[in-house]
Amino acid sequence: MHLIKDELDFGPWLDAAAGSSVGAGPMPRRENQDNFLLIDASGHAVCLSQQAPFHCQVPGWPAGHVRAAVLDGMGGHGHGREAAEAAVQGLLAIPACHDTASLSAQLDDLHARLQAAFTADRPARPPGTTLTLLEVPPGKAPLLYHVGDSRLYEISDGTATALTVDHVPATAYAMRGALDEAQWRARVHGEHHPQISQAFILGNAFGESLHLDKPLLALDADNLPPFLARLGDRRVLQLRSGAHYLLLSDGFWACEDPYAATARWPALCAGRSAAQTVAALLGDFLANPPKGLSSDNLTVLALRFLP
Repeated sequence: MHLIKDELDFGPWLDAAAGSSVGAGPMPRRENQDNFLLIDASGHAVCLSQQAPFHCQVPGWPAGHVRAAVLDGMGGHGHGREAAEAAVQGLLAIPACHDTASLSAQLDDLHARLQAAFTADRPARPPGTTLTLLEVPPGKAPLLYHVGDSRLYEISDGTATALTVDHVPATAYAMRGALDEAQWRARVHGEHHPQISQAFILGNAFGESLHLDKPLLALDADNLPPFLARLGDRRVLQLRSGAHYLLLSDGFWACEDPYAATARWPALCAGRSAAQTVAALLGDFLANPPKGLSSDNLTVLALRFLP
């Protein structure tokens, strides 16, 4: 398990930390195909390379700007770790962004370039990775960019609330009116399914044919059902005072009762710093794996925005 907590400086207004583990379960994974990226307020960055922490300095990074992302390589399609690592290296080369339009343009372009590069080697089907990212300009609200089924959670008032929409078949059905809110929540948050309908590098399968298409499709108020419209993939995040914000890969709810697993998080976050929160979440999960756990990698980034 890797815990990143002391090497980075996010300034006086943000507390952040990261942790990643190969995971638990009856047959633990031999390879960690997750990845993450933290770029602190001075441009010091850390991610995983060859499954180990890698540090570097981002040239020309503006003072006070922060980037945080979690990625889950799609092992079922082969080369998931390589896809997540390639995406992280691409993120390191993207300049700091100050609005959702420029952030989306930069990341959509990276998706297209990596897709072309991987398709050249694997024309039948490129690999993919989730990407859930927060871009935090100094003194401004965070910008969200989300692709896949990793999640952003807000932990506040004893409750864990998902702030992203999983890009999975159930969401595609809800977009067509085939599932109502209760049915969607039961399938997405009450159960765990490994299927995915969109991934960075891979593309999206939200079209009428459900066949894979190369571009990414941003889910927003124009295509999401009304009960999900406020959770668009690319938006300015509205912060709640005193809340913890968690970026997590889906290994944390790959179990028989995801609601029971996520319900443990508020108590594990309460009164803790970001580093303590990451250690508590990973430590609790590995020491007390949820019932019916499906073996998967675990990655969590914790952020606390300070007054």
